[in-house]
Amino acid sequence: MSTPLERWVDEVARHTRPQDISWCDGSEAENERLVREMLASGTLHELNQTKYPNCHLHRSDPSDVARTEHLTFICSCARDDSGPTNNWMDPRQAKEKVGALFRGAMQGRTMYVVPYLMGPVGSPFSKVGVELTDSPYVAASMRIMTRMGAAAMKELDGRDDFVKGLHSLGDLSPERRFILHFPEEKLIWSVGSGYGGNALLGKKCFALRIASVQAREEGWLAEHMLIVGVESPEGETHYIAAAFPSACGKTNLAMLVPPPSQQGWKVWTVGDDIAWMRPGPDGRLWAINPEAGFFGVAPGTSSKTNPNAMATLRKNSIFTNVAVTEDGCPWWEGIDGPVPERLTDWRGRPWQKGSSEKAAHPNSRFTAPARQCPSISPRFEDPQGVPISAVMFGGRRARTAPLVLQAFDWNHGVFVGASVASETTAAQSGAVGVVRRDPMAMLPFCGYNMADYFGHWLEMGKAVERPPAIFHVNWFRQNADGRFIWPGFGENLRVLRWIVARCKGVGAGTESPIGLLPARGAIDTSGLAVDGRTMEELLSVSKDDWRREAAGIGETAAGRDGAAAPGAGRAARLTRARGAQRWTPGWSGPPRDRASGRHGYRIDHALAAGHPHPGPSPGDRCPSMSS
Repeated sequence: MSTPLERWVDEVARHTRPQDISWCDGSEAENERLVREMLASGTLHELNQTKYPNCHLHRSDPSDVARTEHLTFICSCARDDSGPTNNWMDPRQAKEKVGALFRGAMQGRTMYVVPYLMGPVGSPFSKVGVELTDSPYVAASMRIMTRMGAAAMKELDGRDDFVKGLHSLGDLSPERRFILHFPEEKLIWSVGSGYGGNALLGKKCFALRIASVQAREEGWLAEHMLIVGVESPEGETHYIAAAFPSACGKTNLAMLVPPPSQQGWKVWTVGDDIAWMRPGPDGRLWAINPEAGFFGVAPGTSSKTNPNAMATLRKNSIFTNVAVTEDGCPWWEGIDGPVPERLTDWRGRPWQKGSSEKAAHPNSRFTAPARQCPSISPRFEDPQGVPISAVMFGGRRARTAPLVLQAFDWNHGVFVGASVASETTAAQSGAVGVVRRDPMAMLPFCGYNMADYFGHWLEMGKAVERPPAIFHVNWFRQNADGRFIWPGFGENLRVLRWIVARCKGVGAGTESPIGLLPARGAIDTSGLAVDGRTMEELLSVSKDDWRREAAGIGETAAGRDGAAAPGAGRAARLTRARGAQRWTPGWSGPPRDRASGRHGYRIDHALAAGHPHPGPSPGDRCPSMSS
């Protein structure tokens, strides 16, 4: 008797009509065959095999170079379950419209059946996905980014408990490009793109959008967070999960190299992008990195900014849309060394120094195995994951946010995360300094209503007996002259040390209206060109700035009310209530809980007022895959 997977593969094959079907086993021999075939077809280009052994270049279509959030949809049965921050499409309409694009889309191509495991082998946290794709580049990349092949098939063991992902390059037309998520069915459809997160369906599509829905249903968290271990000279390690919007140094922090001044301290990389966190039997939150590789932005990566990343990508890696030197090495703006006189640019065209165009695409990438990272944690493959001592949010703010603050309690921490914002840089937008709000860095990645997402975070605070402390950091504080006043990079370890000390109950802190700040001298600045006055500026909290910040938070929430989806006002209530209103003239601090004597924002009251949707009932029905 055929398995559920075999029946699904047959169903999809009848619709897409591939010339051949190849079941991927993840073996080295299979990978070598795929690479040979892609080199022969021009899908891959060989790089300098002496300097970059087993590394290759892929050039995507010039119209297909980034995630396409405006073409990404949550196809929940009820529009309200998608929420005001997601694009929504009726699931029946989606299957009719996009199903037509899949009809015969794989004719003349091979359909690769790619079984993959998200998370360590043998972990109770891990989940199985299967992607059907007509792109050998996707198949080879999934081998790097996930535990692909035999291990996943063994874990699946003939069951139907897997996330289905259907992908086709189609004709690569942006007019016929869609990325669809059907949360009730745990199903993903992607057509018309061969790039990154649009095509590697285990990444944002499964590991965040679908997994966030699974996490709410099952009582855990699927988050856009790095995971690092901070080990003291005495050998004690504390693990931190951290979320940042783009352009905030997330990957650099994940692979931080302690500077010489921090002798004896070590930083271990567990993950650079995604964290799945569950309550453990000991009352703590435990986390795994569901991925097996890094899909990193190349421009700006160098031995100065991220030496561990540079060491990681030196072998067994696929580069996408980078430039190439005359001796066949990958190149991008910001890499080590002088700019060469001549290059081949990301489109395959000759490029000369001084050109007004970038040689590498600004969103060019490297796909590299995590196991090659010099700082990879000894517990990277631990089936039980690692215990999280602290959750950290961050943003790029020139003035408002201090270098670091600690939330008063879990509920206040949820508000801090829900209020995360960054200011645009010249690289992001023509308008520099515009505040963009990205709650918990999950705005593009939450697979359901963000108000319910905040509510789930609040509920998780009750489910975990010993929840991690929550912090916010800002490495990008500037002085009146517009200069950064914190050195950043490896020196950020000094801030992580204070965070660890707070988690241990020994770090000195002082109360402010927005949270607990480091006490004078609590952050070690020895050897830095950072004097006491500079530290005061780094940790200062301006009432005028925070009045504007409170108004901005309220306006952003109010802007998502009403029109986008029925009940969208829940998101506004959750962010406004018991949060922004506290930053008012004359307010000296948060309320004190009379029973416990502890400070705390009562966002749980706002949650109760918001009546978040409990999710689809067992009687809810979506159209079947064939409808």
